Amino acid sequence: MLEAERAHALTIRLLAATPRLPHARGAASLRTTVAGLDFPNPVGLAAGVDKDGRAIDGFFGLGFGSVEIGTLTPLPQPGNPQPRLFRLVEDAAVINRMGFNNGGIEAALPRALAAKRRGILGINVGANKDATDRIADYVYGVTVAAQVADYITVNISSPNTPGLRDLQHGSELTDLLAACDAARRAPIARPRLFLKVAPDLDATAIDAIARAAVEHHIDALIVSNTTVSRPALRSPYAGEGGGLSGAPLATLARLRLADFRSATGGTMPLISVGGIDSADEAYARIRSGASLVQLYTALVYHGPGLARRIVRGLAANLKRDGFASVAEAVGTG
Repeated sequence: MLEAERAHALTIRLLAATPRLPHARGAASLRTTVAGLDFPNPVGLAAGVDKDGRAIDGFFGLGFGSVEIGTLTPLPQPGNPQPRLFRLVEDAAVINRMGFNNGGIEAALPRALAAKRRGILGINVGANKDATDRIADYVYGVTVAAQVADYITVNISSPNTPGLRDLQHGSELTDLLAACDAARRAPIARPRLFLKVAPDLDATAIDAIARAAVEHHIDALIVSNTTVSRPALRSPYAGEGGGLSGAPLATLARLRLADFRSATGGTMPLISVGGIDSADEAYARIRSGASLVQLYTALVYHGPGLARRIVRGLAANLKRDGFASVAEAVGTG
């Protein structure tokens, strides 16, 4: 009943102020190791929900096995003009054109350090809108995030920063990945490096990204971000500009998951995002080749208990089908 961005901000404030939520111990079958990291369960919070890392403990308390904060840029920036976040209720979808609004990575770092994490913490980094050297922005973000993150996501797939998706192609992509790989190797901790890609890619781009990711030691691919395409939608907000997420993205997200599994030959962990709103859908993505899944838009329509419901349902599905672990089920569909 509240305007979308105001409701989102209030949610973050409430979770940040809530005393530590009780920990729900999941089934042993849900524990999984991906890219050398031990996840208590395969259900993660996608980047964009808690951009500034203000409610990390609160989101872990909702049952997520991983929480990814950001996108964080080197310098604070306000993002695009409001309104920029729209609920498409009739479609169980959201359109956003936020534009990497955040308080800057330096401001978020102390909150990330102070978080009493119960799972894996990811930090998603990007470039400022007016950056003259975007690769330098990413290198800075990786260098700073490496002080605390279990993994760092290089986000080059947001449609809301002009020209950002150009980094998914050609020499810009290989130069970026080489620089980020070198930056994350400097600290002793050496966090894992993930790459988040767009769903709006053709076969040539998918193959090129897969090759570059392998060559530059990317540890996992997050497939995928929001889409600029527009399937048939019923909402009066269907014509708004920005990235579409939620239920209408599910079909495209499934296709891209299959495409990247084929392009990587199943050798690289894949994290599926887009239109996941139930345990059955999460399980289907795992059976299709995802090692992990992430949620965002479905929380708007299914509430804060969704992560725990999916976790319980996944455990039941694994048991029903005779899998002792998530890893056993990956790619068996």
